[in-house]
Amino acid sequence: MQAEQEDREPPCGLIVDWGGVMTTNVFASFNAFCAAEGLERDSVARMFLAEPGRTWLVDLETGAMPEDEFEGCVGGALGVAPDRLIERLMAGAGPDAVMLRAVRRARDHGIVTGLISNSWGVSRYNADDLRDLFDGTVISGLVGVRKPDPTIYELGVRAVRLRPDECVYVDDLGGNLKPARAMGMTTVLHTGAEATVAELSGIFGVDLT
Repeated sequence: MQAEQEDREPPCGLIVDWGGVMTTNVFASFNAFCAAEGLERDSVARMFLAEPGRTWLVDLETGAMPEDEFEGCVGGALGVAPDRLIERLMAGAGPDAVMLRAVRRARDHGIVTGLISNSWGVSRYNADDLRDLFDGTVISGLVGVRKPDPTIYELGVRAVRLRPDECVYVDDLGGNLKPARAMGMTTVLHTGAEATVAELSGIFGVDLT
């Protein structure tokens, strides 16, 4: 866990990632999929780090590649059936109750809450949940840009109607924190819900547990 905050007024906005922050660990879900399909551990993660898997992922998250096309490409590369592949890859990543409660408590304390998410299709977000949790949302597949492009962070700040230096941004990938930090946001690297909530409680000066 890592936070960076300059000597300034306490922030009043909390912006979070979705997969791996508001849900349980996405990479653990990928490895559960690998185990179920008889694949070598980390096969999925490695595929998305190299070409052409990385391009497929970028195109999916920006909305440039349809879900069924992505599933066909990834299924062929892994040697698995493409049917409902995204659901199977993500089946082990469920809602994180600790983080959900913390965001709700933040909002109850008057902290403005927002979401910046790289999406695997836009139909997997429950609109009622988003309204319940966030004052503003930015989903990559809807805006055509993904993290770590600085543009999506600018959209995220605009969505919650705050300045970057008024916001804390939480993500489970260190590379996604860099643009937010460069804009002036306080950043928190999410490695586990309890540690993140404890750190956020200290930053905001309210108990989010």
